[in-house]
Amino acid sequence: MPRISSISSPSRLAASLLVAGVLALALPACSSGPSRAEQERLAQAAEEPVEELYDRAVDAMQGERWQAAVELFEEVERQHPYSSWAVTAKLMAIYGQYMRNRYNDAITAADRFIQLHPAHPDVAYAFYLRALCYYEQIVDVTRDQRITEQAMGALQEVINRFPDTDYARDSRLKMDLARDHLAGKEMTIGRYYQDRKAYLAAVNRFRRVIENYQTTSHVPEALHRLTESYLAMGMTEEARRTAAVLGHNFPGSEWYLDSYELLVSDSDAAAAGVRRDRPGLVRRWWNRVF
Repeated sequence: MPRISSISSPSRLAASLLVAGVLALALPACSSGPSRAEQERLAQAAEEPVEELYDRAVDAMQGERWQAAVELFEEVERQHPYSSWAVTAKLMAIYGQYMRNRYNDAITAADRFIQLHPAHPDVAYAFYLRALCYYEQIVDVTRDQRITEQAMGALQEVINRFPDTDYARDSRLKMDLARDHLAGKEMTIGRYYQDRKAYLAAVNRFRRVIENYQTTSHVPEALHRLTESYLAMGMTEEARRTAAVLGHNFPGSEWYLDSYELLVSDSDAAAAGVRRDRPGLVRRWWNRVF
């Protein structure tokens, strides 16, 4: 899944944790492994001064040699666990795992950091990276959406814990996209049932979109598909009420016009209560009508 740029891109946030004078890191991820020379230097790193070891880890990260960077940052922690460099090295190792798309490893490391350093000034960054690792595994709407739900949970935790940070602002944007993704999954299943004339099952899916994902772009279509399904089941009054909600909230949409035509062909359009009223809140009208 393509990375979505934002004011809180993880590369910019990671750069702030590096030693003074380090430039912001580049976003594109590549997962090339360490060179032979880097492997040899890593093997010779026993009890290396922490400053030199950390500098080499930073150099590897700036060169987008993510595996080498992760190993060197982990070596900082191993050799100098009680130094001030060790905690920052843990965070940078999480970022390196994220950039090489080792999401499970990054999540495990982030959970460990959060558990060991819950009051650390940069713990919000660990929560945020953890949420990104879930978010970037969101798959096509035709597949299981468990990872989407995990992403939403992790993003919501960032928002709840750190509401006034850049992390929270970026998480809110990603939450909207994840929510739209889940609504799209419900629509896919609903259309599947509708095509096979399993109208009751389709109705349940479309109602779920309207009731649980009312701020997403899928609501107008869900209302129209619900109108179609009610008419197919002979529930004309329910179809009219649903079309009224659609017409009130989305009077200019193509879905409203399609529903209007359905009702005209089915019965007297005037009795349908479908008018071009001004838009309102879907939830308010849905509750009022039903």
